[in-house]
Amino acid sequence: VQLMESGGGLAQAGGSLRLSCTASGSSDIINRVAWYRERPGYQRELVADIIPKRNITNYADSVKGRFTMSRDHGTNTAYLQMNSLKPEDTAIYYCHAGTMGGDYWGDGTQVTVSS
Repeated sequence: VQLMESGGGLAQAGGSLRLSCTASGSSDIINRVAWYRERPGYQRELVADIIPKRNITNYADSVKGRFTMSRDHGTNTAYLQMNSLKPEDTAIYYCHAGTMGGDYWGDGTQVTVSS
């Protein structure tokens, strides 16, 4: 499975960005799709994930109410809508997919939020 992220960039505090992650290259069923981030000086952390079979979406406490994760099964694309951005949201955001065949990561997309 290849994962291609897009949509990162520069935003002002209070602004919005939408990240996309498109999966290709395998017919493996994706059991879980997630967004992680690496902030400067911190370990990689889970931002949000979706379990498609259960139609469950989970969010880190730090982004609840501001970020919304969604998935388009038809285009194999996952989205992360990020609203009310804060400078502490500045990070490299990574897409992750879990399948029976293994775990896959995208290369990451930089999000920078200025105050």
